[in-house]
Amino acid sequence: MTRVNFPDDFLWGAATSAYQVEGAYKAAGKGESIWDRFSSIPGHIKDGSSGKVACDHYHHFREDISLMRSLRLGAYRFSISWPRIFPQGRGIPNQPGLDFYSSLVDELLQAGIRPCITLYHWDLPQALQDRGGFSVRDCAGWFGDFANTMVRRLGDRVTFWATLNEPQIFGILGYLVGKHAPGMSDPARYFKACHFINLAHGVGVAAIRAETSRAEVGTVLQFPPIHPRSDSQQDQRAVTVMDGLMNRWYADPVLLGSYPEDMLELFSELGLPIREGDLELIHQPLDFVGLNVYSRFFARHDSRVPLLGAMLDERHCTPGGDYTDYGWEVYPEAIFESLLRLKRDYGDPAVYVTENGAAYDDPLVEGIVDDRRRIDYLRAYLLQVHRAMQQGVKVKGYFVWSLLDNFEWHEGYRMRFGLVHVDFESLRRTVKQSGFFYKRLIESGGFEN
Repeated sequence: MTRVNFPDDFLWGAATSAYQVEGAYKAAGKGESIWDRFSSIPGHIKDGSSGKVACDHYHHFREDISLMRSLRLGAYRFSISWPRIFPQGRGIPNQPGLDFYSSLVDELLQAGIRPCITLYHWDLPQALQDRGGFSVRDCAGWFGDFANTMVRRLGDRVTFWATLNEPQIFGILGYLVGKHAPGMSDPARYFKACHFINLAHGVGVAAIRAETSRAEVGTVLQFPPIHPRSDSQQDQRAVTVMDGLMNRWYADPVLLGSYPEDMLELFSELGLPIREGDLELIHQPLDFVGLNVYSRFFARHDSRVPLLGAMLDERHCTPGGDYTDYGWEVYPEAIFESLLRLKRDYGDPAVYVTENGAAYDDPLVEGIVDDRRRIDYLRAYLLQVHRAMQQGVKVKGYFVWSLLDNFEWHEGYRMRFGLVHVDFESLRRTVKQSGFFYKRLIESGGFEN
């Protein structure tokens, strides 16, 4: 047995997002979000559910903060429900919405927990989607106004601000594939949207900086390693293309100030809406990069896919591999590979692992959830985080996904990621064994391996 120790100032936290946990979907003037609309359409959510109630964190946040405190969390990463602040997406802010987040922040600080805010975690106001959403340039300005409003209200107490969560995921699944809200499958609209999503990030950073000099500002990328399905040259090319679509198309303009040349050439016929000055606005100094990693992806050649000639091979299984209940491969080296790549290719930024975790549906039996597989998963991935730090990657903190079992987008409530079990009928919370493992890890600053 060897001891794996993390620095004394390492930030240990857990994460959630507004639509997945808050519920209270019409409370106190909140407007409709794209996920309210999307999940109301039969067939979109696998178990027919929605986030209308979710964990009812809106009414139970004090109880949940008490749980965080009992787990010794140093930080809580949460997102702001844009339609709770602006029911119509813009205009006059909804005061009860502002008051809710102000109370949440105050309660966290009183408990000694750092509030870490992600402004946008996928729940665009439906009123803005009706005006084109992220497929129109105006959305960047709407986001900037939203960011400005939140920093003016909370910036005296909150110093950690991330603009967008996983822009490539909500862009691809929402506008290109149609699997997530707003449910579109329109390549031309998608390639407009992805540029305006990047632009929204830049406008948001500028809005935060304009309001406070105390802010630690960044963005959150899902940045998985992509491996070839086979050793063929065609599958190797597929890796380059899919990495360009999923990773470089978003990381490069934000962190390097330019879109990747090979992808610009590939997409040139689409008439990308890039104007003079856009890239300067997108590429602004950041204090950190948030990294979300769960596993690796595989790519394969597919001549039937227009422009790309490639796609992700979601059915590929590694012989002898270990998989979560979601079907994602347990591949701890994924987080090491992604962290090393940020250091090597993107200017060696400070990094927070803003999401990492596993879905296992371990049952509640006599008040106990014995989720040993999740403990093994967390231990294995944290070992790789530590390994990356030993090679010089500036990892400043780690957030488990998720604090609570919650509404997992198109999967509904079928997939449980939480350190805390939630009974979705009674809303009773029960700390899992993984939660107690995480508490011990935080208290001791590491673990035995």
